Amino acid sequence: MKKLFFGTAGIPLSTKKRNTVEGIKKVNKLGLEAMELEFVHSVHIKKDKAPEVKKTAEDSNVILTCHAPYYMNLNAQEEKKLNVSKGYIINSAKIANLCGAWSLCFHAAYYMKQDKKKVYELVKKRLKLIVRHLKDESNNIWIRPELTGKKIQFGSLDELLRLSQDIEGVMPCIDFSHMHARTQKYNTKQEFEEIMQEVEKALGRHGLSNMHIHVSGINYTEKGEKNHLTLKQSDMNYNDLLKILKKFKARGVVICESPNIEKDALLMQKTYKNL
Repeated sequence: MKKLFFGTAGIPLSTKKRNTVEGIKKVNKLGLEAMELEFVHSVHIKKDKAPEVKKTAEDSNVILTCHAPYYMNLNAQEEKKLNVSKGYIINSAKIANLCGAWSLCFHAAYYMKQDKKKVYELVKKRLKLIVRHLKDESNNIWIRPELTGKKIQFGSLDELLRLSQDIEGVMPCIDFSHMHARTQKYNTKQEFEEIMQEVEKALGRHGLSNMHIHVSGINYTEKGEKNHLTLKQSDMNYNDLLKILKKFKARGVVICESPNIEKDALLMQKTYKNL
């Protein structure tokens, strides 16, 4: 990645015709540079539609990322649930790749009151098989388990960095808002710097030049994430976060997941450019 690109989690709200192609065009008109394909409930883009999505993104200079369906668990004990989870990642990766997307993120698993070390090993084993399956199909999209916002969810920063070291083709999706909600900390300039230092320590300069980032306002309790808010409604310290991203010369994509996706994406983009 040449720089840090800012964009929306899904089709901008101001898009009149609510489809992916029109959403990409709207992102470009707004002056943003990225959009995340949101497969929240299902992989809704069909194979025959993917080439048009890819061409529109290329013509519009919009980088695409993708979020696989939410309802998955690579720590599932039942074979049916596990197969559904694997299928969500694989099918999302196939369609996203055909659309020209650069990166695929997902919520990997739940601890289900089990030993976290055992859950890590199981998730690693299953994720390795998924990545190998995709590589066999010559699909080189980045596979990114996301830093999750609840303490019951697998996906701490340490777990993601270890997975990225252990599995070729895997990198983290770092959701700074989830990190804040998960810990009730990590919302100061010094703490943001600590996160970036951890990424650099684990993954080197490549880890800082290849970032898939989520940011939004966040509402949380002692259990973690409750719901997303606009940046101005929340205590999310996005100004200092952007300063640290600039200090570390981070490159990649910043996807805004606030309820007003394009407004906060534009706010962050403008703030970053003015630093």
